[in-house]
Amino acid sequence: MERQTQGDGEKVYIFDTTLRDGEQAPGCSMMVEEKVHVARQLERLGVDVIEAGFPIASLGDFESVREVSRAVTEPIVAGLARCVEADIERAGEAVQEARKPRIHVFLATSEIHRRYKLKKARGEILRLAVEGVERALGLCRDVEFSPEDASRTEPEFLCEVVEAVIEAGAGTVNIPDTVGYAMPWQFGELIQRLRAEVSNIRKAVISVHCHNDLGLAVANSLEAVRMGARQVECTINGLGERAGNCSLEEAVMAMRTRQDVFGVYTDIDTREIMNASRLVSSVTGMTVQRNKAVVGENAFAHEAGVHQDGMLKEKSTYEIMRPEDVGVEKTSLVLGKHSGRHAFRKRLEELGIRLDEGRLEHLFQEFKHLADKKKEVFDEDLEALVRDELEQVPDIFRLASFHVSSGSSAVPTATVQMTVGGELVTDAATGDGPIDAIYRTIDRITGLQCNLSDYGIRAVTKGKDALGEVSLTVQAGALRERGRATSTDILEASARAYLAAVNRIAKRRENGAARGEEAEE
Repeated sequence: MERQTQGDGEKVYIFDTTLRDGEQAPGCSMMVEEKVHVARQLERLGVDVIEAGFPIASLGDFESVREVSRAVTEPIVAGLARCVEADIERAGEAVQEARKPRIHVFLATSEIHRRYKLKKARGEILRLAVEGVERALGLCRDVEFSPEDASRTEPEFLCEVVEAVIEAGAGTVNIPDTVGYAMPWQFGELIQRLRAEVSNIRKAVISVHCHNDLGLAVANSLEAVRMGARQVECTINGLGERAGNCSLEEAVMAMRTRQDVFGVYTDIDTREIMNASRLVSSVTGMTVQRNKAVVGENAFAHEAGVHQDGMLKEKSTYEIMRPEDVGVEKTSLVLGKHSGRHAFRKRLEELGIRLDEGRLEHLFQEFKHLADKKKEVFDEDLEALVRDELEQVPDIFRLASFHVSSGSSAVPTATVQMTVGGELVTDAATGDGPIDAIYRTIDRITGLQCNLSDYGIRAVTKGKDALGEVSLTVQAGALRERGRATSTDILEASARAYLAAVNRIAKRRENGAARGEEAEE
């Protein structure tokens, strides 16, 4: 693989192993067609290498590697193989139709693996590694070698193995932190030592493959890049064995965002990152956590009032990446209980709503009250609050509190407290159901005999904590009025909507009496 340079430093090659190591995560198995679909998205993303599978592992893996080899043209397509003749031949057969084929051979080199897994001495490991590379070169001109568990291998022996496989013809040597054991400074020092002590190291690209058992996969990979590694092996959404692999999106965006630190570039079209993340999540069923860096739902969302205020003045105050650079449409200023007046006013303006300061302040307090009940306040919630604010409802009777007792084997009973003429009045009544009991109690307090002629309910927004809107029509004699109210508690919305209609009826009667008119009955 020829190194490339440009004005902003050397290129770091992106080796994506979502289809191989990512698929090894429990529950993440993919069908051949799904792998091809993901591979095409990885090609759009601009990855340099797609490790499509482990051909000897199963017929399905073999078919996957072969079909991916046929489906993409720009990336290198790699098949994984142990340093075993049958593995290597199977991998060579699987990638033979690829426009740019690669065989990736590996062999464990650490003392713990040599003693307990392979039961082989250093000399035999060295011989098998060289033979594996040479055998792979007989089938494919592009060969990568990985000394498995490199980070726990004796450094002097690791240097010996790396020098031998490069001499045998490996164009890429991958240094895996197979069990996520390394600390960033240790891993960086290891890369530095290989560059200093392996005489032919500049004939090959140094790659790294880090696992996330201690949450350090991205940190270790980035430190390796800082120390001279020029290929990063990673997966979309950080999928992989156990706690996963280095996350492609995090590593790429770190190198891009902190180009001043790393001085390198990749050929990744970062605008395709979110598409890749969503596709892999959909295909594997592995949901991305909300607070996941770069691609999580909260990655470009702000709720705190201080943050929102800063964002509205200058986005760089709280965002180091632009959402559109990773394929996210825009920053989300989430309205919740931590939001401030600035964000609240801005969102209303975006909805085309402009209110005077008095109404705006009252509405802001209503919004805060609602936000204490809901995790997130949506645009539809705001519009409903505005409708409540703008509707001129007389305030003759005001709901203070209510309590309802109901059940399949109990008589529905409602106790209601209301303010009437400045005094707090309490009463109770039973009904056919909890809402009927509330309405009968309200009638007892107001002294109005009202009939409910129409009642409707709808969810204003999504979710279990959705705001519910009740619309109804109440008739008292010849007077007929509509009422509407919203709340996360549908019983409260029902009570407030009923009172809105009752207040209008009471006001009309009051106005009629003031003009000397007889109330119509």
